[in-house]
Amino acid sequence: MTEQQHTAVPRLTITQDNEFFFTAAREGRLEIQRCTDCEALRHPPAPACPHCRSFNWDTVVSTRRATLHSFTVLHHPKDPSFDYPLAVGLVDLEEGTRLVADIAGIDHDKLEFGMELEVGFAEHAHGEMLPQLRAPGATDEEAGR
Repeated sequence: MTEQQHTAVPRLTITQDNEFFFTAAREGRLEIQRCTDCEALRHPPAPACPHCRSFNWDTVVSTRRATLHSFTVLHHPKDPSFDYPLAVGLVDLEEGTRLVADIAGIDHDKLEFGMELEVGFAEHAHGEMLPQLRAPGATDEEAGR
C-alpha cells in the first residue's frame, strides 16, 4: 500500500515499551512482551506487569497461530487506507494473549467464532508493517496484499 495523503489514520506512536513489537513486525515476526519476574505475557505492550507490577521484561516469539474470538465488519467511516467492508478480528493467540487486527483474504460470510487463523503482516498507512489475520498457510497474494 502506498502512503495515503488524506488518511485519518495517525502515525504509529513508538515508545521504548513497544518498539520491539513494531521492529519485529517489520521483520515478519510477532513478538509478545513477557514479565521476567512472574513470566506473565501481555499485549498490548506496557511498561509494568499488570500481575506483579515488575518493570522487568523480555519477549517471546509467537507461533502466530490464533483462534477467532470475535469480529466485526466495518462499513463506515471509509478511510482511503483500507478496503471496505473491513473485517476486524479479536483472536486468542496460542500463547494465551489476545490481538486485534484486520482480517484479509477470507469471505466475511465464512468468518466463524472459534475458526483457526494465522497472523501475517501487511503494509498499512504510512508504510508501516502491522499484523493481519488470515487463513492458516495463506500467502500474501491470497490474503489480498
